[in-house]
Parts: sequence; C-alpha cells; structure tokens
Amino acid sequence: MKDYLLFDLDGTLTDPKVGITTCVQYALKELGIEEPDLDKLEPFIGPPLKDSFMNFYGMDSEQADRAVAKYRERFDQIGWSENKVYKGIPRMLKKLRAKGVHMAIASSKPTVFVERILKHFKINSYFQVVVGSELDGRRSNKAEVVREAMSRLYKGRTIEADRFYMIGDRCFDVQGARTLGIESVAVSYGYGSLEELKEAHADYIVQSVEELEQFLLRGFLDKPEIKGVGGKLAAIFSPFLVFMITRIFVSMLFASFLPAPLSPNGTLLATLAGFLAAGLVIHKATAEKIQISENADRLNHLFIEPVIHYVYLAVPTIGFAFGLNILLNLLGLTQRSEAFQETSQSQFSGNIFLGILCYCVVSAVSEEYLFRGAIYNTMKFFLNKKAAILLQALFFGIYHLNIVQCIYALLMGLLFVYGYEYFGKFGVTPVMHMLANGVAFFLAYSGISGWFMNWPVCILFLLLGVVGIVLLQRGKGRR
Repeated sequence: MKDYLLFDLDGTLTDPKVGITTCVQYALKELGIEEPDLDKLEPFIGPPLKDSFMNFYGMDSEQADRAVAKYRERFDQIGWSENKVYKGIPRMLKKLRAKGVHMAIASSKPTVFVERILKHFKINSYFQVVVGSELDGRRSNKAEVVREAMSRLYKGRTIEADRFYMIGDRCFDVQGARTLGIESVAVSYGYGSLEELKEAHADYIVQSVEELEQFLLRGFLDKPEIKGVGGKLAAIFSPFLVFMITRIFVSMLFASFLPAPLSPNGTLLATLAGFLAAGLVIHKATAEKIQISENADRLNHLFIEPVIHYVYLAVPTIGFAFGLNILLNLLGLTQRSEAFQETSQSQFSGNIFLGILCYCVVSAVSEEYLFRGAIYNTMKFFLNKKAAILLQALFFGIYHLNIVQCIYALLMGLLFVYGYEYFGKFGVTPVMHMLANGVAFFLAYSGISGWFMNWPVCILFLLLGVVGIVLLQRGKGRR
C-alpha cells in the first residue's frame, strides 16, 4: 500500500490510439512518408515524440523537430480529443481520492495537452499535481518528469521514495521509476507488451483496470469489525485456547485407554492424537482467515516465483535450524534448562518414526495453522505488519514454556513468517516448520558432538542462513 501515486496518462488512464496515430500519420505525410496502417504507429504511444520519429523513421534532429511541429499542429486542433478514458478509471480514482491517497500525473505528453485532456474527461480534480513535458523540448525524459512530480507532491520536503508507485504502460515508465528508486506498477492493458514490461523489470504487472484498482486499494480493504481491546484479545486468543484445550483433553483421553504407566511410545501416541485433533478443530475457521489474507495480498505476488527461490528458502531454514540448535548447546542453555531436558526426553525417547510423525509432521502443521494461519492473520487486521510479525514470533516462543525452545521458536517464527510473506502462500510455512523440526530430530537421534557441535560449524550454518536470505532478496529485486 502506497499513499503517493504517479500516473502516466496515455495507455494507462486513457486510450489515445486514434488521436496519436492519426497525428503521427499526418506529420509523416507532410514530410513525404505515407503510412496507411495506423496499427504500425502504436509504438509512438508513450515515449517522447522526437525520439520516436528518430528511432522509427531514421530522421535526424532537424527532421524530427519538423515532424513534431506538424504532429502538434493537428493534435492541438483535434487530436487531443480523439481519446477515451478506459472503463473503470473514474471509479478507481474516486475511491483512491476518498481514501486520502495523493495522486499526480507524470506524462511525457506536453503539460498543456495533459491538462486539457484531464479537464475534458472531468478527472482533473483527482490530481493534486500535473506534470508533463514542455513544448520547447524541456523535461522530455521520463525520469525528469517523475522527479518533478514527486518534488511538487512533497512541496519541498524530503522525498520518501518508498511511499510512491509509478503506474504506466511502457518500459519508459518503469525505467523512470527505477531511476528515482520507486516501485513501478505496469499495466499490460495499455500499449507496452508483457514481454517489454518484464524485460524492464517492472515491480508489479496488472492486466486490467479492475486488477489495478484492487492492487492500489488492497491496503484499504474493509477489515473485520473488532471493537475494543477485549475484542481484539479475544480474536487472538480464542483460537489458541480452543487449540490448547482440545490438544490437552484429547491427549489425556487417549492416554486413559493406554496401559499405565505410559511407555514412551504411548506418550507419543497420546501427544500425536492431541495435536491432530487440535489442528482439525481450528482448521475450518483458520482456512477462512488464510483465504481472506491471501486474497487481499494476492496482487503483491503477481509474479510466479521460480523453483530456485523455494530452494533458496530451504537454505536459511536448514542453516538457521542447525546453527541455532548448535549455538544454544554451545552457550550451555540446553544443559541448564531442566524444562528443556524433560521435554527432550519426552520427545526423543520413543520410536523414531513415531516421533517424526508426531513432531516433524503433525505438530508442525497444526502449530502453523495456529500461529501463522490463525493468530498472525488475525493480528494483521488491526496491527501494522511489523508489530504483527514480532508479536506472533514472541507468542510462538512463549508457548514452548522453556528458555531454550522459547529463544529458538521466537527466531524461527520470524523466519517462518518471512517465508509466508515472501511467497504469499501459507503452505510454505508448514514445510519450513517440518524441515526445522527434522533438523532437531537429526541432532537428537544422531548423538553427534565434538567435531560437529563447535563454534566453527555453528558460524558456518548461521552464515549459510544469511546467504539464503540474501539470495532471496536479490531474486526479489530482479523480478
């Protein structure tokens, strides 16, 4: 969600094909060039006119200036009105303005024509600033136009680039945005091909006005009505209480049918039954929250992530899981925590395959439904994202009730939600959780120490985790 939006005009808000191509045809004819097919003149929509005449028809600077003059001769008379607003644009602008979004036009078209077109279509009132090129050729570069629009919107204050989107249909709009360090939203319903927009490395690509509206308004979506602190606490803690009551009750009920005293495998079976039942009880309501959250966030994930990015995510998951487990051991926390020792004994003393099923599969999935699916997605309704991320991780840590697992779960909880937000898919987090728990099981059952449980190995795995995050962030920047 951004509250400063810079819109291109041609191919983004309006369809100028007839006016622009007819005026180009007129200019070419005046210079002795016949071009009967207006479709061939579509590339003139978007970039500076003079550049287009030189690039597409091999004109020198003087010839291009004459062509531009002839173009404007007709455009000033009639060409500007041979235009139409894309369906849905006025409605979208009205909604954005009602939400308090600051909007400006940043077009390569001369300002005088831009203002005339906006006024003609009665959409001029939505824009606080209108910036175009000048008739004398000044400010024809898109980056210059974008810079001027940003400056005027901020009225001399220090510009915060992360609050802006540049919305346009051509590679020039994307390149202008990248030059100024702001994110671009490319619209493929205009005159730039999807390939052109991808090659320009647009941050986001939308395919219709409706999708553009959803994207720009996604941060302003109506949120569930949750009144007061009590209501918010209830919304967060109710799934947790249902989960815990079900888990404890079913585990005790299951244990009551087993011979006493319980064997380690009996304890695992009772725990497995409790986790499975708890996950099933909260599944339906949590699945609805996940769907609402992913629908609202869908347009943040328009690009299909390559398979290599999932591999990159596995690297920090495994790296940090190994590194943190070794670190906590080297710091002596695992030996000093009686609660952790008791938990470890309970988890790792039974059949290894039953333990893997219980703790590496069922508990991992059910806990993800609770913490990332229910609790985190609920927090996002009434907290900013950073606060929600930190609180869910803290809650996840405290839930484990011993200092060792508290520290480990808190840090891994931050990583799990990073994966969730990066890919926009809840299914990523249970897999990450299963991998992390699998690492813990490997360390517990293998009994390795000495050469492995030492500082160089610990640092190596932690660095491996950092490398994975860096690779993911670089991949995101190249999309």
